[in-house]
Amino acid sequence: MKLDNKKIFETLNPNKVWVPVLIGVGIVFLMFYLDPNVNTKTLKGVFDASAWGIFLAILVILGRDAGYIYRIREITDRQLTWTRALYVIILWEFASAVTPSVVGGTAVAVFILNKEGIKLGKAIAYVMVTAILDNLFFVIGAPIILFFAQGNIFPASRVMEMRLGRSLEVLFWTSYALYAFYSLVMAAALFYRPRVFKWVLLKIYSVKWLRKWKYSANEFGNQIIEASKELIGKNYRYWLPIIGATIFIWSSRYLMLNALIGAYDSLTFSEHIIVFARQVIMWIVMMISPTPGSSGTAEFFFAQFFQQFLHGYTFVTSILWRLLSYYPYLLLGAIFLPRWVKQVFFKKKEE
Repeated sequence: MKLDNKKIFETLNPNKVWVPVLIGVGIVFLMFYLDPNVNTKTLKGVFDASAWGIFLAILVILGRDAGYIYRIREITDRQLTWTRALYVIILWEFASAVTPSVVGGTAVAVFILNKEGIKLGKAIAYVMVTAILDNLFFVIGAPIILFFAQGNIFPASRVMEMRLGRSLEVLFWTSYALYAFYSLVMAAALFYRPRVFKWVLLKIYSVKWLRKWKYSANEFGNQIIEASKELIGKNYRYWLPIIGATIFIWSSRYLMLNALIGAYDSLTFSEHIIVFARQVIMWIVMMISPTPGSSGTAEFFFAQFFQQFLHGYTFVTSILWRLLSYYPYLLLGAIFLPRWVKQVFFKKKEE
């Protein structure tokens, strides 16, 4: 993988913070203007939340971030200190927040790890492992949680029925099949037959109308082989903490909203399961959003998925949800990025 510093820093640009912020705020104001049930009295509903529920939501999201930091240290065989792992996660989250969800921050993550002193082959391997584990959580966990939700996963919304019909269900299961296929192929390539994967890739890109991308395919195949060398032979003591951390991270990501909704209305155990399951569905919708960090998309679909639990508090809860789960990473990234650049580039030059 050739890391283009110019393109990386175009992504890691603090000025890009304003793009998702303006999109998100614009959608919020549009929803406020178009929804006759939303008014200034509705906004005061933010103070009706129980302090314990808000505290629990903040605690859960901090736990998720701690899980991310722990996982990246374990994946890198503790080559990163706790402080360096903190920088890596904040900048990784920042990159994901300022790029469309469908693009993600993979190249940026490889760049950051590489500049933290990890060899390029290892950096690629570590980022691929995180991607595969995150996808496998969804692939394996989604059917389990959807089973316990007992079919109450797709919200009954007139707005969504008018605009999407049953296409949301089709979109979810199609996306699920693609994620499952991609995860299994990449897992097999990394841990079973990397050279076979490269051979198949080159055969595919030898087709006449795909031939112009053959060089890139060959380069990607080499990256897979190199990454595989770094990962094959790791024992269960390496994998168990990483897998456990992945389960903890994604459970915390979803449980934060459960805690936030619980701050306004007490939910039964089965309702908690449904809220958790619907976040799995909404995550797919957000992943294919063309806007940075799913700005606007997340706020719109939140109301459609969770209005039946929140009623008059839907609007303020959607704002709180994004304030806790998204906007802090824009602010932290803008603060940490200049310090990281100074530490990684200028101090090393001085040394």
